[in-house]
Amino acid sequence: MDILAKCIMLALIGEAIVENIKIIYKSGKFEIDAIVALVICCLITVATQSSIFDLLEMNFFIPVIGQLLTGILISRGAGAFHDLLKTLQSK
Repeated sequence: MDILAKCIMLALIGEAIVENIKIIYKSGKFEIDAIVALVICCLITVATQSSIFDLLEMNFFIPVIGQLLTGILISRGAGAFHDLLKTLQSK
């Protein structure tokens, strides 16, 4: 994957992570369901050492960072994650 495609994918991933974090805090209060989903998904990705950044052939100096970011992404739900994977695979 060339550098431009990687930058575009990182921008998409960054936007998805920011949107997910905004879901956690809505209307002046924390959304417990979203926090629980976030924690569970991050635990799963760290425990299985799963990182979407492997698809991008990008390695973090500290691998757990990619795993945690992947956990944040998948906590958005299967539909959102599936759409992102389709975008990644088409590049």
